[in-house]
Amino acid sequence: MLFTQLPEDVLYHILFHLDHRSLSRLSQVCKSMNRFVNRDAVWRTIAKGCLNSGITWNGTDIYPNIPLKERVRTAQNWYNGICKRWILLKWKTKLLPWLQLDGNVLYLSQAAKIGAYLLHHDSRRLQRNPLENFSGHKGDVCRFVLTDSHLISGGSDGRIVVHSRRSEMSLGLTGHSQEVNCLDSKNGLIISGSRDRTARMWTLTSSSPLATIPMLDRVWSVAISPTQSSFVTGTACCENFYPLRVWDVERLACVCSLGSEFRRGAGVLDIVFESPFQLFTCGYDTFVRQWDLRLSPQKCVMEWEEPHDSALYCIQTDGNHMIASGSSYYGVVRIWDKRQTKCLQFFQLSSDSLSSPIYCLRFSSSHLYAALATALHSLDFRQHPAHIR
Repeated sequence: MLFTQLPEDVLYHILFHLDHRSLSRLSQVCKSMNRFVNRDAVWRTIAKGCLNSGITWNGTDIYPNIPLKERVRTAQNWYNGICKRWILLKWKTKLLPWLQLDGNVLYLSQAAKIGAYLLHHDSRRLQRNPLENFSGHKGDVCRFVLTDSHLISGGSDGRIVVHSRRSEMSLGLTGHSQEVNCLDSKNGLIISGSRDRTARMWTLTSSSPLATIPMLDRVWSVAISPTQSSFVTGTACCENFYPLRVWDVERLACVCSLGSEFRRGAGVLDIVFESPFQLFTCGYDTFVRQWDLRLSPQKCVMEWEEPHDSALYCIQTDGNHMIASGSSYYGVVRIWDKRQTKCLQFFQLSSDSLSSPIYCLRFSSSHLYAALATALHSLDFRQHPAHIR
C-alpha cells in the first residue's frame, strides 16, 4: 500500500508528529501529497504554537481566509525578525496619532480628523487619499475605537463624538471638563476617562453621561471586559491610589485593585483584554504585565521589562503567544514571546536625531503598523523562509 493510500485519519495522526520543516518537505513529494499536506487541518496544531498565526488561546481562527500553511510561514518571520520596512505617510507637524485596523482599512487620527485609508491588497501600501474623513472635534483627537457600526472618538476639547460608519450621522457627547484621554466601547456601552479625574459611562444614544465615577487622579487608559460585566481603569498614579482598578458595570463600584506596589508616577497607559479573565497592561514603569482576574489581584501572573528603561505607550497581543509593544524613545517596537522572559525582537523606527514614541501600533497576520509623531511606519513580514515552500 502506498503512503498516500492510507486512510485520512491515519495520515492526520502521522503528520501530527511532524514539524513545519518536515511537512514542507513532504508536500514536495508529489501532487497528491501536496494537496493533502496543504490542508489547514494538518497545520492547525503547529499554527497554535506559532506567533501571530491567527489561532487564539481558545482555538478561534481570526484569519480564516488565509491558508494556515502561509500563516505558519509568515510566523517564522515574526519570530526571527525578518521583514521589510516602509514609511507609508509623513507629516510636518508633530502629532499624537492613534490607529485602528479593520480588515484592509487603516484608520489614522491626525490632529482633529480621522482618516480611513484603504490598504492595497498586494503591497499593503496606503491609498493616497482617505476613503473617508471623520471630524467633529475642536481640538486634537486623543483616542478612538471602532465597533461594527460606529467610530467613537475622544478629544482634547473634552467631547466624545459618535460617528456612524453606515451613514453621515454623528452625535456629540458632552460631560468631561478636560481632554478625553481614553475610551472603550462594546455593544452600545461607552466608558471614557479624562484628565478631569473622572470616568464616565455612556450609551451610543445618550447626550449626557449615565454615570460619573470620581477617580481622584487623571485617567490614562480604560478597557471594557469582553463580557461587559466590568471594566478596568488605569490612572496616572500621582496620588495615593493604586493605578489599576476593576469596576462593576451595574453597581459602578470598585471590585478590586490590581497590584500591591507601584512607584509614584508609574501611570498605566494602555490596557488590553485578551479574554474575560486575562488582561495586559503597560505604562511608565517600563513593564508589560499579565493579570488573571481569577487569581489574587495582588500579583500579576507574568511581567516583561523593557530593557532600556523606556516607558511603554501601547501594546497589542495576538490572542495567543505574541505581544507587540511601543516604547517612548526612538520609535522602538518590541516583539515578545509570552513563553520567554526576554524580548524576542526589536525594531528602531525613528532616527537618533528625531526620537519619537510609538504612540500606537496595530498588526495583522503579515504586517505591523506603528504611528510616530511625524510618520506612519509599516513592517512587512511576508518574506518566504527557505524551509517552508
